Amino acid sequence: MYRFKALIPAWAAEWMDIIVPAIQIALILLLSIALHYLTRKLINRAAAHYKWPLELVVPVKGLVRWLIIGGTILLILERLGVSATVLWTAFSGFAAVGAVAFFAAWSVLSNFFCALLIFTVRPYRLGDYIEVLDALDKPGAKGRVVDINMLYTTLEDFSAGPAHRIVLQIPNTHVFQKVVRRWTDAPPQPLPTEPTKPAEVPATEATAPSSSPAP
Repeated sequence: MYRFKALIPAWAAEWMDIIVPAIQIALILLLSIALHYLTRKLINRAAAHYKWPLELVVPVKGLVRWLIIGGTILLILERLGVSATVLWTAFSGFAAVGAVAFFAAWSVLSNFFCALLIFTVRPYRLGDYIEVLDALDKPGAKGRVVDINMLYTTLEDFSAGPAHRIVLQIPNTHVFQKVVRRWTDAPPQPLPTEPTKPAEVPATEATAPSSSPAP
């Protein structure tokens, strides 16, 4: 850099301390925009391939976008002369606050992570009939999967009659802690019960007509 300054005029050397950081910041911004574009394309391809719902694609895109923005801001501040010690102190402080918030909201975030596993591992899909068993020898929640979001799996109870629609909302963490029975088409219909026969009435003895005494 000093050799390059010696080759340029004196009036231009005064602007080098401004031009070089400006060019570096512009390159950082261009690279961050290109990285954001590539990650969005990759997320869209993965969502189309694995058939991710919109409720999952939008949070993932938002998380990636904010990570890129945060990294870009840190690099720009470093180019502007902000000390790495100050950046590390600020980052560690934000990380500590984030860790506390993470553990405070773990019950909600665990449902979110289990939703990611459901969309990737696919233990069941929309339209499947499942039964979440509390134990192998005990019945559990049973129905058709009508919705899967970041917190709940919604089942439509098919044991209810058509006049009364019953919906069950099961937390996603509950699914990974229990046994899941799955039917890919229609659930097995219960065996028809034989009609009950009327109780047999014991036949009464026929009474002979009483003979009137002879006069």
